[in-house]
Amino acid sequence: MMNGIGMGGGWLFGVLIAAGVVLLIILLVRSLGGGVKRDRRDEQNMPRQSSSARQLLDERYARGDLTTEEYQERIRVLGDGT
Repeated sequence: MMNGIGMGGGWLFGVLIAAGVVLLIILLVRSLGGGVKRDRRDEQNMPRQSSSARQLLDERYARGDLTTEEYQERIRVLGDGT
């Protein structure tokens, strides 16, 4: 006797339900755990933060948002300039 889905459709429906349950569990765990943290601000990442600030200054200077004097002063304050 057939159940209306067909002989091959029953297992496919079961696989889709199982995949949906697994996906829901993964999403629930990530939302409760705060997701994946890729950018930790500890002592190991301090040079990266400084580099990011330097890059931002370079971009602002290139756009003309800063004068040469402002740019050089801010580089000096960051400790990246000579």
